[in-house]
Amino acid sequence: MTIDYAKARELMVEQQVRPWDVLDPRVLDVLAQLPREAFVADAHRNLAYTDLPLPMAHGQFMMKPVMEGRTLQSLAVDPTDDVLEIGTGSGYLTACLGRLAREVVSLEIHADLATTARERLAGQSILNAQVVQADALNYSTDRRFNAICVTGAVSQIPPQWLQWLQPGGRLFVVRGRSPAMEGVLVTAGERNEVNASRIQSLFETDLPYLQGAAPAPAFEF
Repeated sequence: MTIDYAKARELMVEQQVRPWDVLDPRVLDVLAQLPREAFVADAHRNLAYTDLPLPMAHGQFMMKPVMEGRTLQSLAVDPTDDVLEIGTGSGYLTACLGRLAREVVSLEIHADLATTARERLAGQSILNAQVVQADALNYSTDRRFNAICVTGAVSQIPPQWLQWLQPGGRLFVVRGRSPAMEGVLVTAGERNEVNASRIQSLFETDLPYLQGAAPAPAFEF
């Protein structure tokens, strides 16, 4: 059976993403134009526009489209923004950010995922996104970003991530203990002091943890 991907993309936006209160026209336009199927493994390509988290290597999952839409909308990325993505994964969200921002640096801990994402981004002529193989929990940079997008969950937000924000910058992340997690938007203070950051709870969800970011096991007696 031949799938009309353009029609499937339109239905994804109108029947999944928009009803979940994703109304930012720039975000909707990117989701409506970028071919999601180009970022999905061949075995799952017919599921590219379904309301499902799609499996990747290393036990990772591609977010549902509605989650991707809410994530992008929450960050309110401007065309002049520099964005850091933590967890490249399939490269799809990286590509979306690339269409919205001035520049994207994306960190991926797994070499094979990083290589595949680079190839997919090049295939879609996303030239302003750089994929770096690195562990975000042990990464160091002097650069400061307007926005940080974290694609996996954490039990606690690492303080150094907030230090990578410019004053007034935004960080989206899912935090908590599965299955009771929440997506939050952290806005840095004007002086970018960690204790001056504001945290806004956006929605409840459940997401696989970034490697090394799960909570310590709770022992029961």
